[in-house]
Amino acid sequence: MGVIWASFTRALAQWADPRFRRIVVLGVGLTLGLLIALILLLLWAVQALTPDSIILPFGAEFWGVHEVLSVGSVLLMLGLSVFLMVPVASAFSGLFLEGVVDAVEERSYPTLPPARHLSLAEGAIASVNFLGLMVVVNLGALLVWPFVGPFIPVVFWAVNGWLLGQEYFTLVAQRRLSKLEAKRLRRVHRGRIWLAGALMAVPLSVPVLNLLIPVFGVATFTHLFHALSARRVA
Repeated sequence: MGVIWASFTRALAQWADPRFRRIVVLGVGLTLGLLIALILLLLWAVQALTPDSIILPFGAEFWGVHEVLSVGSVLLMLGLSVFLMVPVASAFSGLFLEGVVDAVEERSYPTLPPARHLSLAEGAIASVNFLGLMVVVNLGALLVWPFVGPFIPVVFWAVNGWLLGQEYFTLVAQRRLSKLEAKRLRRVHRGRIWLAGALMAVPLSVPVLNLLIPVFGVATFTHLFHALSARRVA
């Protein structure tokens, strides 16, 4: 637990770095832009595909179908955004992963040799895969929520903690290790990595704050990777 907390506090200490703030602004801006675009597309579809009025029983005619469905659609989209903005923000931030890790390593590990940088195509593919996995797993988790009652937050944190831990640690590790070595290190420390991911997942429950987690999550797992790598070498 100590190494996880130390990694997180070191990540927070780098908030003043302009590269951090730029990536946060880009990730949040792209996420909100996509949400607005989806809402506008949904409203257009409602207006285009639904009638102006419907005939109620006993021959009464109800006007305002567009308005009712539009309001309901916006509310539905805002509700879904609580879950969907997290993977979307993570995917967008994943496009700028290199900048976050470089900033951390330049400040905290200046003597390291150059890392293997992901190409733009590799970063885009990893982000899309991560987005798809998070959406599928979180939508699947929604199916079990009615059966877990007050433990819904625990399920949310556990599921997303596993996803965040697996993804962030692997992406950071593969910059300096082979895929096989990265998987082996992740397997050896899977409990600690899951716990670190779960601690990252807790703020995902808080609107707005959840949009900052991808950047701080990558930074935290960068420190965690180097701490665990040092133990492996030792």
